[in-house]
Formats: sequence, C-alpha cells, structure tokens
Amino acid sequence: MNENGDTGAPVSLTGEKNSEEAPSRKHVDGLSENKEIDKCVKEELQGTQHLNNTLKPQDEWNAGENPSPYHPRPPLLPKPPALSKGGKNPSFGEKMRVRRLRNSQESLTDPAETGSSTDSLKEDSTSPTLSSAAVVKHEQTSTERQVDCAPARSPRFRDRCNSLPERDICPHGKIKEAEQRLKPSKVILSPLQPAVAFPPLQQSIASTSLRTANQIDRDCLDYGVVGRGGPERLHRNLSDSRLLETMVSDSTSVNSMKSTYSVLNPIRPRDVRNRSFLEGSVLGHGALLGAEELDRYFPDRRVGIYVATWNMQGEKGLPNNLDDLLLPTDTEFAQDFYIIGVQEGCPDRREWEIRLQETLGPYYVMLYTAAHGVLYLTIFVRRDLIWFCSEVEHATVTTRIISQIKTKGAVGIGFTFFGTSFLFITSHFTSGDSKVYERILDYNKIIEALALPRGLPDTNPYRSTASDVTTRFDEVFWFGDFNFRLSKDRGGVEAILKQSVGADMGPLLQHDQLYKEMNEGAIFKGFQEAPIHFPPTYKFDIGCDVYDTTSKQRTPSYTDRILYRSRQADDIKVVKYTSCSSIKTSDHRPVIGMFQVKLRPGRDNIPLGAGQFDRNLYLEGIKRRITRELKRREAMKNQNSSTVCTIS
Repeated sequence: MNENGDTGAPVSLTGEKNSEEAPSRKHVDGLSENKEIDKCVKEELQGTQHLNNTLKPQDEWNAGENPSPYHPRPPLLPKPPALSKGGKNPSFGEKMRVRRLRNSQESLTDPAETGSSTDSLKEDSTSPTLSSAAVVKHEQTSTERQVDCAPARSPRFRDRCNSLPERDICPHGKIKEAEQRLKPSKVILSPLQPAVAFPPLQQSIASTSLRTANQIDRDCLDYGVVGRGGPERLHRNLSDSRLLETMVSDSTSVNSMKSTYSVLNPIRPRDVRNRSFLEGSVLGHGALLGAEELDRYFPDRRVGIYVATWNMQGEKGLPNNLDDLLLPTDTEFAQDFYIIGVQEGCPDRREWEIRLQETLGPYYVMLYTAAHGVLYLTIFVRRDLIWFCSEVEHATVTTRIISQIKTKGAVGIGFTFFGTSFLFITSHFTSGDSKVYERILDYNKIIEALALPRGLPDTNPYRSTASDVTTRFDEVFWFGDFNFRLSKDRGGVEAILKQSVGADMGPLLQHDQLYKEMNEGAIFKGFQEAPIHFPPTYKFDIGCDVYDTTSKQRTPSYTDRILYRSRQADDIKVVKYTSCSSIKTSDHRPVIGMFQVKLRPGRDNIPLGAGQFDRNLYLEGIKRRITRELKRREAMKNQNSSTVCTIS
C-alpha cells in the first residue's frame, strides 16, 4: 500500500494479479472485440453514474452488504488480492476457458452472428438485468483497464497457473455450464425441394448445360463417334487442324489442361513395375502395341501412307525445291509415313537424303534407308510414331547379273507397325517396247529371291507362301519404273491425248501392256492400281512439257506406277494418285500416291526398333532448313530496303 492508502499494483476483482496477463489477453481477444465491449460498458455506466459519485472506499465495499451480481462494479478502484468466499467468483483460468469457448463457437465470417452481438448487448443494457455473458465481458474489460495502468510485475503467479492442470484451474461442471450458456443459437433451414423434375441432359456436347458444367479446353481434347452408329466417346487426335474442326468452341476456360497433363494417358507405378513389354497377347491390357494404345493414337485405326516413285535419269543436279514432290498444296494434311523410291538416282545418295529431310522438316525422322546400285528406297516416319515400329529389315535382288552397274533389280524394306506388317518394294524392270516377257521374268525373280522377313514374326503365317514374298506381309506397296509401254504408235497416242476430255484416260489405257498382263494373271497377282487420271509420265524433254522430240520419237507411256496388295479386303483406301508435273529435271515425271491403311493391334513379342533413326541426317537437314530460311529473310529485307531513284 502506498502513501495514499492504495495498493501498489492493481489487481482483478477476483483477487488475482494481472500485470503480465494483459498483453496475452489483448492478443487473444483482438482489437475489434475490445471496442464492442467498451461501447457496451459505456452504455451501462451511463445509467449508473450516480453510483460512481458515491462510491465507498474499498474496505467499506468489502465489509458492507454485497451488491447485486448484475450491478456494475467500480472499474477504477483496485482490490487487494483475496479469494472470494466459497470460491463462487470465477478464477482467471475459468474466465480464459470461457473466453476460448466463446471464440471457438462464434463465427467471424457469419454476418448474422457478428452483426447481432453488439445489438444484443445494447438491448440487454437497457433492461434492469444483464445476461451472464455481458457480466463476464464487463469484468474482463474492467480487468484489462486496470492492467493497462499497472507496471510490470513478476510472472510467478502466472507460471503457477500454467503449471496446474486444466481440471484444477477450471472445474468440468463450470465448463459445461459456460458452454451451454454461451452456445449460439442457429436456425437450420430445411432443404429446398424442386417444384418440378429437372429436364434431362442433352447427349450432344454442344448443349448449353454440358458446356457450362464441363469447360473443355480446345487445345487438348476432341469428341468423336466410334464406328458407325457407335456411342460417343472421348478420344485424342494428334492432328491440330482436325482438332479445331471437331472441338466445341470454349473461350471461357481459364486453366488449360495442357498446362498440367499431357495428351498421353498417365502411367501407373504398378504398370511400370510389372510390365516388361516382352510377352503378351492382342487382348493384353496395357500392351505397348495393343488395342488400347492403338486407339489412343489412331481412333479410326487408319494410318496415312505417302508413296513417291521417280526415275531421276542419273542427273547430278537436284531440283531446287522438293515441296511439290512431298508436300503438294492440294492436300489437306501431311501423312504419317513417307516412302520415296528412286531409280537411276543421283550419284550423291547422302545429298539426296539430306534434301528429303530438309523438305519434311522437324516433324519427321528417317526410319530406314537402303540402296542397290542406283536404286534408293527411303522411309520417313512421323517422329511421334517411331516407338511403335519394329526392327526394320531390307533385302535386294539383282535382275541383270552381267552388268557391273546395278541399274535393274529391286530393293525391299519390311517392318511391323503396331500389329500390321508392311513391305515396300521399289524396282526397275527391263526396258524396251517389246520386252514384255523379260519384265515378267524380272517380277518372278524378285518375288522368289527377296528374302523377307528374317527375324520379324509373321502376323498371319497360315496365308503365307514360301515362293512369293508379297504373301508374307499384311500390306504391300510395289512401285518403280516397270517400263511397260503403250502398244500403239506415237501418232495414235497423241491423237487420243488430244481427244481425251478432262482426266479420262480410259481410251489410252486400253493399249497399256501392264493392264493387259495383270488382267491375264501373268504378273502382279493379287495387286491393284488406282484409276489413272494423269497423262503418261514418259518420255519428256528435260525442262519442258513436250514429249520426246529426238530422232527416236519414243511413244509416251505409263512406265512409272504404284501398285498395292493387302491380305484383308478393303484394308487399303486410295486417297490420291497422280503425277508431279512441276519437277522437270528428268525425262520422267514423278508419280505420287496417298493411301489410308487399316491397322490392327499387335503382340508384345514383336521386336521393337527402340525409336532408332538417323540422328546425324536429322540435324543436318534441320540446319539447312534454318539456313535457307535466314537467307530468304535477308533477301526480302534487302529487297524492301532498296530504293529506286528517278530523274524528272
């Protein structure tokens, strides 16, 4: 007690020291709750201002009769530390426990609860009695005011309180009583029942309900119909142009699935642990070459094949641009496989292959190449599909043994893609207008001597014949310079060409030697050819569209052809069959064909090529492509910057 008779430190009304508890309690309650409590206390004290003026000393207050429990206590007069009689006054730990319960039950995000707390206190302050919650808040507020004015004290009493168990600080019965008293009342509304049944969802993906519920990113997915009359299902297509056509326009999608997921299906760790991809069957789940993987890359199970054959006449100079040969402008999409066969090829074979890679660009890689003298056969595949190709095998056959230069013969390349085996043959038969029999002999020798396949399993051994290599593969393409001519004089052929209307070459093909031999079954048994709607490709003067003007006056003929054969009917669908008239560096015009080929799932025991391709050729082709583009841009820049001066 000081000189004025007051105690040295303010204490709470319950007799506990609070010099060190004020900061922690302020931290717990927060500033917003203190403001509301201060406001309520001020309103309560307005009605009892006369009591403050006639307050008794502290001793008289304790000695006199106890005031009403709902009467506000003097906020500024300290009380010496003493325990209340019978332990009825709540201890500090009990008040902290009650405060924690109140804070845990009140929702700060509910406007109904936070907004009504102050209003309820205002209503209670006008009534003659106060609720127990208001009393607790009032006592805590007055205690905090006393603590703010007190100097720092020793935290010994606080440490003793914290060391006691919670059951000793606050009895369990009082906790339940405080919880029941402070538990907020909430009105639980019954769930709304629809007045009428909801309309059925439309099956179309263009419906408003589905487009609103399922935001689809147009960069990633598209919908398609599987089979004829089949159910709609989700499938992925690697063609960006087709994707944009079939995709539902949705510009409201914010998060792109492409930024999180790949177009490839996720792989489970269990599959990585268990699958070896060395054994399995067509129906095996998760097979690398199985039906599931095939449907993911080719939903309609058809692959695009581009075949080109060209007799280059041994010219050293190559065309400046091969885009018209491999990437014609009148086609909508590029194909998955590019197979280029050359007869009498240029001396620098590597230069020819680099030019092909430069033209096809980074989308394609050279899967395999083989040569027999001046016969070149090169296969390019889309780089995403190299993992589904088996090991590649090739074989060659010479039909003219005496000649030191291997100009006549054949080159064959075979491999398996998923579960479908392919065989590509380019050949050069004996030349001469009347040597039909020699050409038939060349054909028979090739089908018997071409030793394929070697290590690849036959996908259908029951339909294979040992004397014919073309029966040991599912899909066979045979193309080249067959040297079959038109059995008609030069004047008659030119007259028919002048009379032909549009692309109708039927009157001219009636004199074709190859058509005649195929109809009689003497050559190319089981093969077919697409209808011809282009003029003869042999023989032109180099650099122009005029047929042979030399003294020999050779008859125009269809020497360059593309034939195909399949084990199953209708497996090969012809998309395009024409000639490339823009390349005029040889006396032959190149012939190109585009096909859609049916694919089937494969077995896991097929030896895979492990994604092998010619990396050095790929890098060299891309470097040349970039250099050519830079030179073109530099030339355009110089052309735009040049000025023309005129003198008036």
